[in-house]
Amino acid sequence: MKTLHRLLSSLVLAAGTFAASSVTAADVLVPPPGYQLPVLQKKASGFSCPIIGAPFTATLDFPSKYEGSGKARDAVNDSSEREYKEKTKPINDTEKGIVKAVDKYLDTGEPAALKCALDGYLAWSGAHALLGEAANHTGKSIRKWTLASLAGAYLRLKFSASQPLAAYPEQAKQIEAWFGQIADRVVTEWNEDDPLQKINNHYYWAAWSVMATSVILNRRDLFDWSTKMYAIFAKQVDADGYLPNELARQTRALGYHSYALTPLTIMAAFGKANGINLAAAGDNALQRVGERTLQGLADPTVFEKKTGSQQIIEGLDDSDSKLAWLEPYCWTVGCSAAAAEKAASMRPMKNTRLGGDVSREFAQRP
Repeated sequence: MKTLHRLLSSLVLAAGTFAASSVTAADVLVPPPGYQLPVLQKKASGFSCPIIGAPFTATLDFPSKYEGSGKARDAVNDSSEREYKEKTKPINDTEKGIVKAVDKYLDTGEPAALKCALDGYLAWSGAHALLGEAANHTGKSIRKWTLASLAGAYLRLKFSASQPLAAYPEQAKQIEAWFGQIADRVVTEWNEDDPLQKINNHYYWAAWSVMATSVILNRRDLFDWSTKMYAIFAKQVDADGYLPNELARQTRALGYHSYALTPLTIMAAFGKANGINLAAAGDNALQRVGERTLQGLADPTVFEKKTGSQQIIEGLDDSDSKLAWLEPYCWTVGCSAAAAEKAASMRPMKNTRLGGDVSREFAQRP
């Protein structure tokens, strides 16, 4: 049975309006305070390192699972999806394996779990993985998704009060330099000057991957680039809380609103931790999208009327991974009683591309 945690109920908003280079911003970039929790110590129960794929150093060339589905990109091509999964397996195994190892270490203090995670990071950084050319849109997407996962998990090690990386200064230096190289590539591949009708959840995920890296490296240039991308999102949200470019996904509009909220909510949380009120941008755009999406999850017909298409839910209403955005959302802007109850019932909520168990960082333990 999942352990229930209490939500952090207090809401602390930075003074003033949002600006990418706010004068209230912290001098040193930091994650939200939950990332400073010490490593828990539990009696060893044994740990088997998950499969970590071989470092991927080839060209990032992968098919889209929506290949040939038309402008809405909402119909899965089974053949392309099988090819996608096969070609990305070493990357996917590595994301999930390292995140699982970090989760295990933080929850138990198991040394073998820390070694597993560090060995994976060192193998991939030492091989300069994920730095090949991206042959297509899916290749660029894989690069930023993988950075989001690996940097998101690494943040939890770097900022823990237990300082598990203190004994590995040279290894940490190598890993962090590699993160910086990937982030610099991501910035060039997702241009904030692209037409608004093109900027969608992919750009938000790119921004989260770069923001996570910026805090690891204390690089204000990367952090500011991410906040600029967030500002574009805030301008895209309409008065009713819809994202036009996600509505275009027709049958998957609700799912993609929830998916887009995942990187957006954690970016807003990191903004709050650094004295920048991202959540207030666009006249509280994040809250409008959050409330509209929660309404849709309770009653998908609101999205069906908006799009004219029946919504494909695919477990969206009961998946702790797909709804993990509730943790940073409730911590940053607050939640209704119903949303808070839903979050509590699903804990611990985990999402690989947010770095693992987000309940640990954003919800108080009993």
